[in-house]
Formats: sequence, C-alpha cells, structure tokens
Amino acid sequence: MSMTDPIADMLTRIRNAVAISRPRVEIPHSKVKLGIAEILKREGFIEGFQVLDGSFPLTMRLHLRYGPDGEKLINRIERVSKPGRRRYAGADAMPEVMNGLGLLVVSTSQGILSDRDCRRQRIGGELLCSVS
Repeated sequence: MSMTDPIADMLTRIRNAVAISRPRVEIPHSKVKLGIAEILKREGFIEGFQVLDGSFPLTMRLHLRYGPDGEKLINRIERVSKPGRRRYAGADAMPEVMNGLGLLVVSTSQGILSDRDCRRQRIGGELLCSVS
C-alpha cells in the first residue's frame, strides 16, 4: 500500500503520540519531514530528533516535549495544504496561527521555513502545516 500524503502521516503520528503522552515517536524519514522536525525543535514544540542509523527504510525519532506538569505543548497539529488542494501564500498574505502564538510551516524556494522566517525574509511558499 502506498502512502498518498507522507506529511499528513507524520502529523497524525505526532498527534496520536501526544494524545497518550508518549515521550517519543518514530516516523519514516524524508528531507521534507526532517525540515519540519528542525522547525518544530527550533520553535520549542519538540525536544529534538534523530535519524536512526542502520534502519531500513530510514527512520526518524522525534523526542516530544511537555510542560513541567506534563501539559501538552502541541494542542493542534494539522495539514494545511493537501494533495487534492494545495495552499500557497505570499510573504504579505502569510496567515498567522493563533495571532502569532502558533506556528505555520512553509515550503519555500529557500527550504522549509517558519511563517516568521518567511515574513522576515519576504518570501512565500506552500503552507505545509500549522501547529499550536
């Protein structure tokens, strides 16, 4: 069975792991997913990630992050642009998630960036997912 939307699969795995307070989750590796993981780490939604050596196919392990009393830092993580309906935004029309408290992950010509980085660098792209 082939997967039609690997990014949606990644987000669902994270959502399911957070729902049962798992400390980590493993997902199949790809360059785009690696870019998304780097942004989630930089923005403080996950502790970190690693690409597992010797696994085939390559697998990434995300170390999820929770608050001091175990509260969830990722309340919502959703796919924005879907295979059936792609969503794009220019730097001027970049939507905000929760008035800037959330995060939008954008695929640009400069690689995978956060919505803040897109506004700062004045570039737009495909809206991959939102996190809040």
